[in-house]
Amino acid sequence: MSTFSAPKGTYDLLPPDSATVLAVREALAAPLRRAGYGYIETPVFEDVALFSRGVGESTDIVSKEMYAFTTRGGDELALRPEGTASVLRAALQANLHRTGNLPVKLWYSGSQYRYERPQKGRYRQFWQVGAEAIGAEDPALDAELIILADDAYRSLGLRNFRILLNSLGDRQCRPVYRAALQEFLRGLELDEDTVRRAELNPLRVLDDKRASVQAQLVGAPMLADYLCEDCKAYHEQVRELLTAAGVGFEDDPKLVRGLDYYTRTTFEFVHDGLGSQSAVGGGGRYDGLSEMIGGPALPSVGWALGVDRTLLALEAEGVVREPAPSSDVFAVPLGEQARKVLFGAVTGLRREGVSADLAYGGKGLKAAMKAADRSGARFALVAGERDLAEGLVQLKDLTSGDQTPVALDALVATLKEKLK
Repeated sequence: MSTFSAPKGTYDLLPPDSATVLAVREALAAPLRRAGYGYIETPVFEDVALFSRGVGESTDIVSKEMYAFTTRGGDELALRPEGTASVLRAALQANLHRTGNLPVKLWYSGSQYRYERPQKGRYRQFWQVGAEAIGAEDPALDAELIILADDAYRSLGLRNFRILLNSLGDRQCRPVYRAALQEFLRGLELDEDTVRRAELNPLRVLDDKRASVQAQLVGAPMLADYLCEDCKAYHEQVRELLTAAGVGFEDDPKLVRGLDYYTRTTFEFVHDGLGSQSAVGGGGRYDGLSEMIGGPALPSVGWALGVDRTLLALEAEGVVREPAPSSDVFAVPLGEQARKVLFGAVTGLRREGVSADLAYGGKGLKAAMKAADRSGARFALVAGERDLAEGLVQLKDLTSGDQTPVALDALVATLKEKLK
């Protein structure tokens, strides 16, 4: 055993579970590809100010959970705690908003980092698949992204999730609500941290999970009562488009999400089988974020879906995804000459697109056949010196046990036919 372990709050992805994780990432991304989203990858660390400005100084993510550090050259950097700010920074830096039609549609898959108290479903390194539509203000885009996430979850076999939906207003109506909420909060008995948060971003107080705080929030002014006519009409269009697409949702007037940049549409995917960590994904519109990080006005909308949480949701619903076998064909050489010939045959099969493996380490027949069974392969290729003298190999169907001789020069064609 090694002296070292994975750092606290992290874990290793190992076969065969890693194959399921890859399949989940692929399923979450597939609807995005069909909808014209292009893949983007950004560095895992960025200028710390990108997140403090974009995500918000008042958020727990920035004030308590960010991995920030100073480099030897004196740069202040942070491991990315979320994906949107990085994607928008990359799009602005490359002038993607000037090179073609808006919106610029991008998707990403990668790890994020937060210094959290580790628990099931909440890790210090976690994986997300995310999507951003940059540079257009259109309720159809908001609805599109929610529908794509719904399609992705359903394609995995998930059913017991709910979509919570709200509008956070815009720069016209939100300040009026913010002032009314602050006035209400000043009359409550709140701890010092919460009072500070109420002054910086009072909407974050609504998101407080403590029962003692929630009890005091009864009777707090509701954002829905302060929305301007434009925001009401916009939100109604999002709701109508979702309903027309057969996507069910629940209006949740207290849904604010944990990032400061959201405006108007905000949504969350929750799964009731996950206990306190019930959110499996979420997102919303962030029309002012580009300006916050020094760019032009670029109204945008996006989401991030948690890969770790999605796996837990699949487990909670008992949805089993059988990983594909690592190889279709497993070669069992009997003797040194057979090893050379079958090594060549395996290389040839791989080059023809057939997944194939070989019994390494000079195993005997019994141990090699056990390795073939464990590999999950459909066929074993067995050859000894007598077979090779006749230009043959034995092809054994590992499901039925049937064994047939096949000419070496016809092996690729025979296997391709059988594997169809």
